Amino acid sequence: MQKRIGSLVAASAVALMLAPTPAAADDDYYKGKTIQFMVGFGVGGGYDAYSRMLAPHFAQRLGATVVVVNQPGAGGMNSLNRFARAPADGLRLTLVNGTGAATQQILGVKGVRFDLTKLKYLAITDFSRWVFLVQPKSPYNTVEDVMNANEPIRFGASGRLDALGVGATFACHAIKLNCQIIGGYKGSATVALALAQGEVDALYVSETSAFNYVKSGNAKAITTWNRKRAGLFPDLRAITEVLSLKDDQLWWIDIRNTIEGLGRMLVAPPGTPKARVDTLRATANAILTDKSVIAEANKRKRFIRFIKASEAERMVRRVLTELTPKEKADIKDLLMKKK
Repeated sequence: MQKRIGSLVAASAVALMLAPTPAAADDDYYKGKTIQFMVGFGVGGGYDAYSRMLAPHFAQRLGATVVVVNQPGAGGMNSLNRFARAPADGLRLTLVNGTGAATQQILGVKGVRFDLTKLKYLAITDFSRWVFLVQPKSPYNTVEDVMNANEPIRFGASGRLDALGVGATFACHAIKLNCQIIGGYKGSATVALALAQGEVDALYVSETSAFNYVKSGNAKAITTWNRKRAGLFPDLRAITEVLSLKDDQLWWIDIRNTIEGLGRMLVAPPGTPKARVDTLRATANAILTDKSVIAEANKRKRFIRFIKASEAERMVRRVLTELTPKEKADIKDLLMKKK
């Protein structure tokens, strides 16, 4: 029986056991064993929902019991710190907020004791292209309008170092936009309400959230912050279609897009044996490309945008090991400077 970790029993756990299907990975190691699917956030959030959606499929294909265990705290950092030191027996999985974790590691945030480059990548289950929103009745209808504004553009965020604040800071720097990050909001939904009420001028947010805010009438979208258009906004031009950008500006857009592309990254602990990693990768690939699983996810509005482990590894290396000292220092200076 697997030993409980710390105060995991205080968190929510759901055990799932199903008979293996013919599509199960060819590895008897998992039959009858218990896998812990760790969640670094509370019950009911996005990472919890994705984990509980995927857990029964891993159970079915591996012939294992899969237990979803919630470990909220410090925006997922505490759970990931523990996970990075967990036994490398192939019996633990977690969905990492790759975007947030990579940013924390680049900045050397106090309390970080994990190294994303040491984890065993299984897949990226979902990622978003991010969208630039403005007030629904704003006089700004294009990026050019915003750039010609007489006053600083106020972006709402929880703080300068949350996903909303970091993304907005990168965006403003890339196109030399005069802007201000207004912190103190409890998540993007609160910022969207503030946007609709005119408290702030803009919101930099994932396409899924942006789609909901635009649909509800709380915002209008003026560009996708990527070289490619967002799937949920096929008619919205990407920033590289809107502006003619120099190489140094494109660098800031591309590095942010790579960080954002890490999305919800499925991983095993460092040191997990290759045979176990190969089995888990094959199982993840089968699940995340299964049309019935994708249809189920679409119904739940928990979209699957699958990226293979090899590409996830390349992306992590790009942002954590291939940045030059100067590039890393430039990012830290941008995000940590006081305004």
